[in-house]
Amino acid sequence: MTCKEVRELLPDLALGETPVSGETGEHLRSCAECTGKLDEFRSTMALLDEWQAPEPTPYFDTRLQARLREEKAKAPAGWLAWIRKPALALVATALVVLGATVYRSDLTTWIAPNAAVTAPPGTAVGDLQTLDSNHDMYSDFDVLDDLDVQQDATANP
Repeated sequence: MTCKEVRELLPDLALGETPVSGETGEHLRSCAECTGKLDEFRSTMALLDEWQAPEPTPYFDTRLQARLREEKAKAPAGWLAWIRKPALALVATALVVLGATVYRSDLTTWIAPNAAVTAPPGTAVGDLQTLDSNHDMYSDFDVLDDLDVQQDATANP
């Protein structure tokens, strides 16, 4: 076993949760550094077991409550303090999402979904709209070309 592997086990070994046997025991018998670390862990754990938390003073709760009331009464500092209020943060988030949605989408779908935008005739857009609306009629011009060929054939026998 390596020193790194044993060092990972030292807290458990110091608490007595893992028995010192097998490869771990052999390593601790042969490695003075790891044995020293284990002794340090055990002494630290023993000191922590003896330690007693100090009792608070009798007026601790009263002073704590007074301090909490003072902090609540203070006006929040900074110009972004309003974001700490959940309702305002929710409204700001909704506005950002709505703005991004409108920016990324086609505005005509928001204003009037079925409104047709027509350009004046003679402009490039107007001519394209005319061609698009009369597509069926223009697609039948091939038939007219065939009629011209047939008339030429009958007129010039």
